[in-house]
Amino acid sequence: MIPSLPYSISALFILTTFLCLFFLYRASGHSGAVLLICLAWLALQAAIGLSGYYTVTDTLPPRAVLMPLPALLLIVILFLTRKGRSFIDRLDPRMLTWLHIVRVPVEICLLFLFIRGHIPQLMTFEGRNFDIIAGITAPLIAYFGFSKKRLSSKLMLAWNFICLALLLNIVVHGILSVPSPFQQFAFDQPNVGILYFPFVWLPSFVVPVVLLAHLAVMRQLIAKAHF
Repeated sequence: MIPSLPYSISALFILTTFLCLFFLYRASGHSGAVLLICLAWLALQAAIGLSGYYTVTDTLPPRAVLMPLPALLLIVILFLTRKGRSFIDRLDPRMLTWLHIVRVPVEICLLFLFIRGHIPQLMTFEGRNFDIIAGITAPLIAYFGFSKKRLSSKLMLAWNFICLALLLNIVVHGILSVPSPFQQFAFDQPNVGILYFPFVWLPSFVVPVVLLAHLAVMRQLIAKAHF
């Protein structure tokens, strides 16, 4: 853990991570397999993060790639296999949309990490990160789009595309701000916060789940709109 960071910020992020898991669990129809796989992955990443493994930043390939890569590969497999696509199509799009509210507390945590000198300003909403917009607007899309069904599929699809772009924007800036041979930004205050527990869960779990939520809902909306 980061010694100089108040425990309240770490606690907030831990709660945010499990809120993300809660929405995914609900969206999967209370799948025990989903819950067990996610808990095992979180435990593994927590152990690696607490060991300090990710704080070694001069290796090739960078050790930090082990955080998101397995989850991203799993998402690819889900979309490329028949059983995977069947699983995706059974996910509840309303719950997947509510899931995006976790992006608000994530942004609050990132702001405090910046204030404490552990990530660059460009990774916050004071810099180039506008991801909080997705978290603020998600309840409106979930309620009026999926609960009340007052929004068209095309409008909800557009919202997902825009918010996916917001996610990719901060992911790219975050990756290129981590100390590594590939670093391009924030040399004066690099992105080191995500190399420590519990923030290793951001690239290893929260971001992939948010990505999956967008892609799954977009797939369902495209099928519904008959594009």
